[in-house]
Amino acid sequence: MRCPFCGHADTQVLDTRVSDEGDVIRRRRRCGDCDRRFTTYERIDLQFPAVVKKNGSRVDYERSKLLASFRLALRKRPVTAEAVDHAVQRIEEKLIASPEREISSDRIGELVMRELKKIDKVAYVRFASVYRSFEDLSEFADAIDEVQRVSTRRSK
Repeated sequence: MRCPFCGHADTQVLDTRVSDEGDVIRRRRRCGDCDRRFTTYERIDLQFPAVVKKNGSRVDYERSKLLASFRLALRKRPVTAEAVDHAVQRIEEKLIASPEREISSDRIGELVMRELKKIDKVAYVRFASVYRSFEDLSEFADAIDEVQRVSTRRSK
């Protein structure tokens, strides 16, 4: 591993820890030349399907875009970062398990809406209003009715 500060190729691992989930290895390193310390993370590099956008173009899947969508919908909502991470992880597991080499952005949007409905109803309606391009109040009312029906069924 090259030192990010001086570029020297000789670094020493001082400490190695596995994350609680077991999917990431954190290594604390020290450069043999400049003596500075830095941290590296190792995680499995899985192949996600390409994302087909509405205009037909294809782009690589980016976790950061998915997280940004969740953060925007959940802005100022009482949802933990851990809950968001678990939701994103569930979506990624579905994407990886899919036999398809390409997935539409619409399908990803539906997966996001399903997860948001589980963790925060207000965020679900926010996301749905943008994702489905609501144009009048009746569409908002329909989305709210849908959330209330699901909540009512679960509480019985």
